[in-house]
Amino acid sequence: LAARAAVLAKADLQTEVVGEFPELQGAMGRKYALLQGENPSVAAAIEEHYKPQGPSDRVPTDPVSVAVALADKLDTLVGFWAIDEKPTGSGDPYQLRRAALGVIRIVVENDLRLSIGKVTREALAQQKNTVSSPLGLCDDLLSFFADRLKVYLKDKGARHDLIDAVFSLGGQDDLALIVKRVEALGAFLTTDDGTNLLAGVKRASNILSIEEKKDKTSYAGTYDLKLLKEKEELALAAAIESVKQDTVAAINVENFKSAMNALAELRAPVDAFFDKVTVNDADPTLLENRLRLLSEIRAATLTVADFSKIAG
Repeated sequence: LAARAAVLAKADLQTEVVGEFPELQGAMGRKYALLQGENPSVAAAIEEHYKPQGPSDRVPTDPVSVAVALADKLDTLVGFWAIDEKPTGSGDPYQLRRAALGVIRIVVENDLRLSIGKVTREALAQQKNTVSSPLGLCDDLLSFFADRLKVYLKDKGARHDLIDAVFSLGGQDDLALIVKRVEALGAFLTTDDGTNLLAGVKRASNILSIEEKKDKTSYAGTYDLKLLKEKEELALAAAIESVKQDTVAAINVENFKSAMNALAELRAPVDAFFDKVTVNDADPTLLENRLRLLSEIRAATLTVADFSKIAG
């Protein structure tokens, strides 16, 4: 009884102190937890689960603090989505944008691997009495995270078109990996290989767009290897197949720099193809096959980003 009374007295003192000095919220809890002999990680989590409270606030790094901070913010977001209380253009009274940004910063700055989609689906599935369509709400919440991540990246200096080029691929909800991909793409496009490959891909896309609109058909799909006559188109076909394999392999092990280096291998054969090969051949069979080869350039780069979204 004496020990319990002492704990309650400390709790009352903490409430009184925080009432006078709200900036000490959490900090007082950590100090009292340490005085009570709690594990240092638990004490740190008492203070740090509030963090980060803004773009300039530090993120927690202790594993216990990280887990509790993520749980706190994700629970808040899922709970408000479940009762259809979302931020609007005119207000965000529950600071849900800040909570989402907090999740993003914790995940990215600690380089965590976390599927936001999986976590939110599982959390919303627990809201059986409130949520009638958890999948729809999950998609909406993921879209909210995507918007916050775009803001985070823009604040870090990332180009908006590169962000769109990566997000256009869809099916990505690992925040740290999205950031790494945008950074690697930005670095690649500052090189001569990146700049020239972008020009070649855009040229291929423009030709395809014109022909597909004119013919009211799609040339996406495989080409006929036996119809490739010129050495430049044979070299391009070989490069495309190699690059597809190399980029996928690099992305699977999160080596985005290597994925960009693999893409760079396309630059020379793409340049040579446009210099030496006439796409608009008089033979309609050769024309169609070369258009299909161009579509494979687009397909090869889509393993990394949607180059049609990139300015330049």
